[in-house]
Amino acid sequence: MKKKKYSRVLFIIVILLFSILLYVKNKTIFESEGVYKSVIENVNESDVVSTQESCFLCHQNTKGYSKFHNPENIGCASCHLGNITSSNKEEAHKGMVLIPGNLSDAKQTCGKCHPNELHKVENSLMTTNSGLVAVDKFVFGEADSLDYHYHIKDLKNSAADKHLRDLCANCHLGAEKTTFGSINQKSRGGGCNACHLNYSNEALIDLDNYLTSNKTELPKFHPSTDIFVNDTHCFGCHSRSSRISTNYIGLQETLLEETDVNNKSGFEVLEDKRVYKYIEEDVHHTKGMLCIDCHSSHEVMGDGIRYAHEEQAVKIQCIDCHFKDKPNTISYDSLDTESMLVFYHRDYKHNDKQIIAVKKDNHPLVNTYVDSLGDAYLIGKKDGALHALKPQGDVCSRDSAHKNVSCATCHSSWTPRCIGCHNEFDKEEPSAFDLLDKKYTKGQWKEYVAEFSSSLPAMGVRENSEGKHIEPAIPGMIMTIDLNSYTQKTTGESLLFHRLYAPNSPHTTTKEVRDCASCHSNSATLGYGNGTLVYDIKGNSGEWVFTPEYALNSHDNLPEDAWIPFLKKVDKKTINSTRTDFRPFTVQEQKRLLLVGACLQCHKDTSKVMRQAIEIGLDPILKEISKECIMPKW
Repeated sequence: MKKKKYSRVLFIIVILLFSILLYVKNKTIFESEGVYKSVIENVNESDVVSTQESCFLCHQNTKGYSKFHNPENIGCASCHLGNITSSNKEEAHKGMVLIPGNLSDAKQTCGKCHPNELHKVENSLMTTNSGLVAVDKFVFGEADSLDYHYHIKDLKNSAADKHLRDLCANCHLGAEKTTFGSINQKSRGGGCNACHLNYSNEALIDLDNYLTSNKTELPKFHPSTDIFVNDTHCFGCHSRSSRISTNYIGLQETLLEETDVNNKSGFEVLEDKRVYKYIEEDVHHTKGMLCIDCHSSHEVMGDGIRYAHEEQAVKIQCIDCHFKDKPNTISYDSLDTESMLVFYHRDYKHNDKQIIAVKKDNHPLVNTYVDSLGDAYLIGKKDGALHALKPQGDVCSRDSAHKNVSCATCHSSWTPRCIGCHNEFDKEEPSAFDLLDKKYTKGQWKEYVAEFSSSLPAMGVRENSEGKHIEPAIPGMIMTIDLNSYTQKTTGESLLFHRLYAPNSPHTTTKEVRDCASCHSNSATLGYGNGTLVYDIKGNSGEWVFTPEYALNSHDNLPEDAWIPFLKKVDKKTINSTRTDFRPFTVQEQKRLLLVGACLQCHKDTSKVMRQAIEIGLDPILKEISKECIMPKW
């Protein structure tokens, strides 16, 4: 009997040791950049102690997990913590995290298995909000630079800090998800949940039953934590500020109320009751593409570097997919661990083909490949649809005159405009809510907007070490701030006034391009604001005349929506942009643009002379102008 008992004990010990060794081996392979399909299969076969957790005494036969977060493999406590040795409910739930994945607990939960990703996320702009804080502090006069680095969690209670707390501090990944349920239009933050939490219909039904039963009917379907991010995950935060998410689906914000539209076609009321009207959606959206088809994990989670502004963090460019000659590529065998994981999770099969890599930092777009004929394709992450990636058009490739003009400048159909923004502090507001600390306070900054509208993007100049490029611009901050309403001072200047345009990536891409006149003789595009810009010809001379649509602002005597005065120099000390490397056109540049506008009065876009100007540049054409050409008088 003793011998049999000894053999049984020895057998159990051997099995346990074998399981542990197998687990360690698999973990080592998993963390390497080699093949790991077998790793997943082995993990499913090996029962690594997790089923011994006391959680399984009550939570049995639950479903809905992603393959890689199944508690049969990783247990419950790896995400939810708690006491896995006690069968007593109260004891077992001590220290438990009901909604894991918030950045406040990520080091103990998600970060245990994904430390590199957590490091990147913690330093990303979506967590720090550095650029947003920097610009706000600058316009409030609390900083002398637009490029200082900040973290939203470090806000105190200055006028700018309070302004951010009242109006802006809701949208950052550090904001806690404190309630059960799926991500929706009103969701903000939630750490890892913000992108990776998905509820099935069964999980939603079970959650409702659980809550209505006073939490006695335990759910059988668990929400999934996975990489299948959809546009709703992005919408909550990115439908604010420059409103990229709403632009992408073709919606422009209005000042209308829900009762004003009453289900009228062409309008949509969001979950937060903002009313939008339909204009034109991005061509990529019409093709069924998601945000993450372009903005991969490397970009969304960041690269671990703290950037001052979003355009520094965004690496992907249109030319990565719509290349001129051939794309920048990387082989499957050269993929980093993160990309390899995404490749396998999505069950891609093109490991025998070259994969497009972003030129700026060489991170791979694993949902793309180039076949043996040199044709490039993108696999849509929404539905697996195959999209042929078309190279640049001939006009883009041969164009000498516009080689420094960004794709978005020509290919964006519209962008939002917001003017007449007044900020005033109401010290008596009884139900003010601090978006950062999530608590009610007394006194709140309030923002009053004169108008929401849309138009073709204005143009500005990005000038830095990478060269000089023309990019879209919008009136980002044409605003007044009643600072005395917050400080309660009776002396000193009461109103701060700023006329700042901002660089913008509209995400309203179209295959068609704007015509030449929309750049070269459009007042809003050139920075003068909406109005009538006419080339007045008298005899043998012409003169550009601008009549603004809006009245002049008393603070600087410019039209309400303008960026710069019409053909007048701006003092070099004047700050009129939210970026130190982004500016409006100089007078000389305006004249150059309007000179082409003058030519367009007689010559069509498609005429031989205008096509030659595009191909070889304007200067050679000007040497051969005829006597009939009427040049502008400046």
